[in-house]
Amino acid sequence: MTRLWRATRLTFRSMSVRNYRLYFAGQLISTTGTWMQSIAQAWLVLQITGSGVALGVTVALQFAPVLVAGAWGGVIADRVDKRRLLVGTQAAAGLLALVLGAVTALGVVQLWMIYALALGLGSVNALDNPARRAFVVEMVGTEHMSNAVSLSSAMFMAARVIGPAIAGLVIAGLGVSWCFFGNGVSYGAAVLAFVMMRENEFFGVAPVPKRRGQLREGLRYAWSTPALRLPLVLTAVIGTLAFNFQVVLPLLAKQTFSGSAETLGVLYACMSVGSVIGALVSAHEPRATRGFVLGAALAYGATLVAAAFAPTLPLEMLVLVPVGAA
Repeated sequence: MTRLWRATRLTFRSMSVRNYRLYFAGQLISTTGTWMQSIAQAWLVLQITGSGVALGVTVALQFAPVLVAGAWGGVIADRVDKRRLLVGTQAAAGLLALVLGAVTALGVVQLWMIYALALGLGSVNALDNPARRAFVVEMVGTEHMSNAVSLSSAMFMAARVIGPAIAGLVIAGLGVSWCFFGNGVSYGAAVLAFVMMRENEFFGVAPVPKRRGQLREGLRYAWSTPALRLPLVLTAVIGTLAFNFQVVLPLLAKQTFSGSAETLGVLYACMSVGSVIGALVSAHEPRATRGFVLGAALAYGATLVAAAFAPTLPLEMLVLVPVGAA
């Protein structure tokens, strides 16, 4: 019993920090709403067009700004008060979700509107994502940074279990638009959490003064540092070729297995259960080692192959659990 208690304290050690607890709770609610919208948006595109290409374009528009301007977003986040920036980005993302909900509920939604709002959300995320990741160290300090990042990943995966499951039920019972409204409201929890944080409990990180060449300097430093270069290369390759669930899972649910929005939610939930397990295992590790990262990448590739060959929906659901864990 004592050993279990120590293991639990080690795994959840970042929760001893009040500001991080607020952040964790706010992001859990907000990210659950985000996954509700992700499911609803994919299903809405397939309902309007029946096209996997249109779904792929929607996802590409949502992530293109992060790809193109994400590094610039990181430079901006280093120069400003991250908490204020995050309040602004979370509020903007919530407003975009409410607009999508309104045009859908009124029955006037068209594909170009979904494209435009997806691009707008991606532009917001280009600022929000680097700021949120950098803000972690200001909440917990360098001592708990690795653990806090892993717990944040576990929280994100837990939301991916809850959000799609709720989305499937909401779409079946109330309609697609209510998922967008729910996501818009959920951002209020994130904003409230940032507002309630105690500024005197932050770990001071001085803003980086503005000067020319900072982006080139940052890219040069990342590439010349082996501890950063390996995960960056792995992320680029795996992210490009294998992180396509927002396109593949909706098509699997609707076209391969002739399912409904609930089927899509279940597929996401199964993968996310495994992801929570994997994230908690990572959180328990004292630090990330090269062997651990490479082993997880190889396991991910192997389980993806198994998922590709799964002939039935029950087997697909079963295989997606280790996919998520890897």
